[in-house]
Amino acid sequence: MNKPFSQACANNQQPILEVLSRHISAPGTLNEIGSGTGQHAVFMAQHLPHLVWQPSDVKANLPGINAWRNDASLPNVAAPLCFDVNDTTTALSPAPYLFSANTLHIMSWASVERLFHWIPALLRDEGVAFFYGPFNYNGQYTSDSNARFDQWLKSQGEHQGIRDFEAIAALARKAGLTLLEDCAMPANNRTLVWRRASR
Repeated sequence: MNKPFSQACANNQQPILEVLSRHISAPGTLNEIGSGTGQHAVFMAQHLPHLVWQPSDVKANLPGINAWRNDASLPNVAAPLCFDVNDTTTALSPAPYLFSANTLHIMSWASVERLFHWIPALLRDEGVAFFYGPFNYNGQYTSDSNARFDQWLKSQGEHQGIRDFEAIAALARKAGLTLLEDCAMPANNRTLVWRRASR
């Protein structure tokens, strides 16, 4: 099959890699939630060879992820697993790292809440989680382009929209996460880096 391709993914992967590299030193598995096209999986795994990158997504996206994985033939990209945050079970195991890019504004708010509810099953104690995407602060857009993007998202589906950082932070605290870094990224995006506390 032809591999799916996202230009936005190609544009942001190097800046994201720089953030991940600052916080990932020890070997281990990284659970990627919402792997989309699969581009991040192969790019990050190539540059972080001490990681086992575990892609996951809904069933419809797995063939595209596999196309990227098969072409790359990297030993540290695992076969993608089917995962829907609204399911009651998952084949994913707790890992020391978790990553998700451009998912929180696509999912419904109820699904965002479900994702953070899953944190204890997806991220080990002292594990580090990374969330990339656009966020509002104090109920305000950070740029005119983000305001236009939010309007476009809502035109595609009423359940979509740029999330408020404060609301995400409240879910993170409830899941036992402490903010390590709120990193400005190109195109008015952010990468939020969290550490899960020991129980």
